[in-house]
Amino acid sequence: MKSIKVLKNRSDIGAGTRGSDMGIDALEIAAINLGSDFFNRYPFEDLPTHNETVYNKDQNSTAKRINFVAKQCERVKNATVKVLQEGFLPLILSGDHSSALGSLAGIQCAFPEQTIGAVWIDAHADLHSPFSTPSGNVHGMPLAAALAIDNIEYKRNDVSDLARSDWERLKNMGTVCPILKSQHLIYFGVRDIEEEEKEIMSLNQIKNYPVHEIRYRSLTACVNEALVQLKDVDLIYISFDVDALDCDLISRGTGTPVPKGFDPVEVIDLIKGIQASGKVVALEVCEINPLLDEKGNRMAETAFEIIQTLLDSY
Repeated sequence: MKSIKVLKNRSDIGAGTRGSDMGIDALEIAAINLGSDFFNRYPFEDLPTHNETVYNKDQNSTAKRINFVAKQCERVKNATVKVLQEGFLPLILSGDHSSALGSLAGIQCAFPEQTIGAVWIDAHADLHSPFSTPSGNVHGMPLAAALAIDNIEYKRNDVSDLARSDWERLKNMGTVCPILKSQHLIYFGVRDIEEEEKEIMSLNQIKNYPVHEIRYRSLTACVNEALVQLKDVDLIYISFDVDALDCDLISRGTGTPVPKGFDPVEVIDLIKGIQASGKVVALEVCEINPLLDEKGNRMAETAFEIIQTLLDSY
């Protein structure tokens, strides 16, 4: 079994709300308060960020700070490649979800001859592009970049040449484009979806297992079905956005909380089910925002308990 190396990516420039850059510190505080030595047990790397760019007055409204998000994704990519080549399993702790594109690109660059699958545990589909985004927040775009989907047919924004260039940079961050094929992407828990994203999911036949379906059919049945779909991939990347959790049950300590989500045991069992395939190459956890947590540090505490349960055997 591979040992873990922790990548601490405190970037939150892709989000619409400040504070997820503090999510890693919140996780570490949760560990301390629970008497756990988890963060002393594994080697780690702190990645530099461009968080100071939130103060820049010149904003691209269709893809806010996309040039700096692209730079951050390259940092995450390079760090992920290095960790994988060293033989570790990377636990990537990120602020916002935009830099997940860097994680995927890093896996693809480290293993260019192998096929990647992605299990995306999230309340949101993250399938917008600068052309279709209603918010301009790049944390809603990483999968469109990984799939190289421009969404021109759903265009609502005029995109500058500079933003187009940075968007192309994101799409082409791996050694091949697209980094990920739509049949190798599976959602769990997505429930807050724009109409355009629903159409993109339908057009590209991207499978989503909503919470209610998992509870009706059983988590085991859905996970086993997902693994059948991913039978031809060599490696699986798991991305866990904490807004997949039920904000009314846990807390609202995340930038875009959505009710009727998972409970912690469901997330643990889901990830364990995917881990049982023996193909998991990286786990990412993101979007913890302690500034928005109305229950103290509850979101980080819950996320840490999930991480600890999943990885204590490594």
